Amino acid sequence: MSLLIEINEEIKNAMRAKDTLALESLRAVKSAILLMQTETGAKEELSADEEIKLLQRLVKQRKDAAAIYVEQKRPDLAEPEIAQAAIIEKFLPAQLSEAEIEAAVSKIISDNGLSGMANMGKVMGLASAELAGKADGKTISTIVKKLLA
Repeated sequence: MSLLIEINEEIKNAMRAKDTLALESLRAVKSAILLMQTETGAKEELSADEEIKLLQRLVKQRKDAAAIYVEQKRPDLAEPEIAQAAIIEKFLPAQLSEAEIEAAVSKIISDNGLSGMANMGKVMGLASAELAGKADGKTISTIVKKLLA
């Protein structure tokens, strides 16, 4: 089932449940999907990779906004952002644990014979491609730095 169809079903469920927070989050996702489809001029659906990147971007935006609100001592504004991020994350594939990410990055480093911080860009490129959708870039970057140092 495509993400757009799944989102539409969840919107209906949120309407029935009168869950305004979920409804707002799901409508934002639907809007972003439709915008992305019209930007590219694509008549067909987005690819799975494009959908994952879009969802990750939406989650990151909400988490960043929540962090800013917490920093400004506005928990009343941070809580809905965190809740919306959690709702959107339900549509993402399961995220890998730090140990699993570290194992994957170690394998990439050893398979390609890379070492030292000079090769961080190469390792990041390979790791990001392999772990796309399964881990966020910030976590991957932290682990790569730790292993190459």
